[in-house]
Amino acid sequence: MSEIEIQLKKGVLGLCVLALLSRGDSYAYEIASRMADAVDMGEGTIYPLMRRMQSEGLVTTYLEESPSGPPRKYYCITETGRARLAAQVSEWRGFTAAVDSLIDDTQTTSPANAAQEGEPSHDA
Repeated sequence: MSEIEIQLKKGVLGLCVLALLSRGDSYAYEIASRMADAVDMGEGTIYPLMRRMQSEGLVTTYLEESPSGPPRKYYCITETGRARLAAQVSEWRGFTAAVDSLIDDTQTTSPANAAQEGEPSHDA
């Protein structure tokens, strides 16, 4: 895994968890499984993240009986969490649009294209 991929994942884990919880309450193992499938996040990452999100008031918890064992702790997004999610989605979309435009510009202005258009090449 590249350094950029590691840093990107760290930066968006909270956003992804809030997005999942905005669709419905869930327990940590289920969230971790969905995150592992989507962005290859390890299960050990979810528990500290959920504690932090709870202490920040982004999620609340409740216990629910489980048919296959002890009660499960479910997480529920709060209004504060929904507001944070909306802000982060807006920031994410603006950021990815800006990066996409830079990447698109780079692909259309390669050193060969720049030389053809009379721009100086930086290969020297």
